Amino acid sequence: MTRRAAIAAAGAGAAAIAFGRVPAWARPVRGENLASAAGLRRPDSLPFPHLPPGHPSMPQIEHVVVLIMENHSFDNLLGMVPARVPGHQGVDGFRLRRGRPVNSNPDAAGRPVIAAPAGSPCQLDGEPMQTWNASHEAWDQGRNDGFVRASGPIAMRFWDERDLPFTYSLARHFPIGQRYFCSAMAQTYPNLRYFFCGTSSGLVVTDLHQSAQLPAANGTIFDRLDDHRISWRVYYEDAFSPAIVPGFFTPARAPRIRTIPSFYADAAAGRLPHFSYVCPNFGTTSEENPQDIQLGERFIARVVHALMRAPTWDATALFVTWDEHGGYYDHVPPPVAIRPDSIAPIPGPGGPPLTPGGFDRYGFRVPLLAVSPWARPGYVSDVVQDHTSLTAFIERKWNLPAMTFRDANAHPMTDYFDFSRPAFRQPPRLAAMPVLAHGLAECRAQGLTPPLTGAPGTFSD
Repeated sequence: MTRRAAIAAAGAGAAAIAFGRVPAWARPVRGENLASAAGLRRPDSLPFPHLPPGHPSMPQIEHVVVLIMENHSFDNLLGMVPARVPGHQGVDGFRLRRGRPVNSNPDAAGRPVIAAPAGSPCQLDGEPMQTWNASHEAWDQGRNDGFVRASGPIAMRFWDERDLPFTYSLARHFPIGQRYFCSAMAQTYPNLRYFFCGTSSGLVVTDLHQSAQLPAANGTIFDRLDDHRISWRVYYEDAFSPAIVPGFFTPARAPRIRTIPSFYADAAAGRLPHFSYVCPNFGTTSEENPQDIQLGERFIARVVHALMRAPTWDATALFVTWDEHGGYYDHVPPPVAIRPDSIAPIPGPGGPPLTPGGFDRYGFRVPLLAVSPWARPGYVSDVVQDHTSLTAFIERKWNLPAMTFRDANAHPMTDYFDFSRPAFRQPPRLAAMPVLAHGLAECRAQGLTPPLTGAPGTFSD
């Protein structure tokens, strides 16, 4: 069963050697269970204990929008920002020599495979790999030198502003997170569940049947919003991903599940709820392989423009990120993380034994862009964050009780904003979305035929 159909149906010795080349902040913490360490907030605690739950903070922001795309690492999409975006030479992307990346990973024979442009905006079907075992092989105890062994040379491909002009123009103006990690070294479903629930409840695979057997350990962010009468909607085209959490959809919530055209209409009419979760088309515009990533680029552009033209723009914050690295290379080793709970990783049905590991380490870096009139121009965040930081932002905005140790103690992403002045009250001029014809010709020259149906408006503008 494909991801689209599934959603719709819904060691120390080696480390002593390795960590000589790993930043101190990414090394393991010894002898301590982070989830029980003194001084940490606990599940069900409030961001502002002296205020009642549901009490709003950050009055400049009234509408929070989250868009999560699929399967790309920071280096894979933004690694060339230092060379392509003026003023961002210090961004921690690829190491460059004469404008070209020198980052590499060895293949099975020990030969270096250097990061290289993809050659077309299309991806290969089923490659690269981002399973629990493949991700841990890529990580290799912090060396980050196993991507090619896990996925083949395809893992070292990347895209830049040639294929992603709109995303690069967002990065030129708006804040980006260069220490934003996915929540677990695992696939899509576990990482999405971290945003929805603060934990994957042990899930490490994208398997709808297994996910359906794992209720949210302490509810979902949607439950928290409902409990305190904070309005929200999920907008989708072919499937709504919160349905991977059992109990999410109820008849009472049906009016809150709307289509993408409704998102554009609600934005234009000033009818967006307090929180909006926007789903791409998981078959064509989510940027998962084997898709043409320019379709996803165009979808991001439409969402951004809809918000910038809306009467509610002055009070909006949009976060755009990707669920996990998709098996693509990133050079920054994931740091340790606070365990969300005491639930251990659960092997997938019929799958191989899991590589040893737990939920006390983040997954690989993924891109994060914050778009808002209150965003800090050209800001690059060095704060370690993950998908539960998005959850923490929502919890802080409406003083909602945390679900797990992870979201309770996640950084709430307030560093991306300057609430003393709206630098982007008048939105900046952004690059046009890419025209598809040239990219599709490149795809077909490589023998690639990306899925194009099911994306209304794809060829209309």
